Amino acid sequence: MIIGDNLETGHNVIIREENTIGKNFRIWNNSTVDYGCVIGDNVLIHNNVYVAQYTTIEDDVFLAPGVMIANDPHPICTKCMKGPTIRKGARIGVNATLLSHVVIGEHSLIGAGSVVTKDIPAGVVAYGNPARVVRPVDSLPCPLGAVDHPYIAGRDVRTRERLG
Repeated sequence: MIIGDNLETGHNVIIREENTIGKNFRIWNNSTVDYGCVIGDNVLIHNNVYVAQYTTIEDDVFLAPGVMIANDPHPICTKCMKGPTIRKGARIGVNATLLSHVVIGEHSLIGAGSVVTKDIPAGVVAYGNPARVVRPVDSLPCPLGAVDHPYIAGRDVRTRERLG
């Protein structure tokens, strides 16, 4: 197992063997990263999240509380076992489920409670069961009116600066 600098964990966290994890990785209470995963830099996994074997999570990804990740289209078949690929800067909402083999595009936002059964392109908002693309992430307004566009693809909304 390889874990980069600045690991931060909550209580009851399990990180299994054979994982490669980047720097500034944060994983909070009651979450599990199963074996054989590749996780990039600056990833935050919130409470009560399960990351299945052979999942790839790129840099700057956020997984909200209760996210569940599957890795097998027909359980117990090790030939087909592969978790999703979550591309750079994607955000996955509360209690979303990602099924095996799907790809979540860069800077996309998956809505709370969604079930992702197919690939989601970059820079979009998708939600529902099954999750469907609804709009570009750049056009999503803040429901509280605090900021004009809270999810500008490829930008840090705190500073509005372009990310890596």
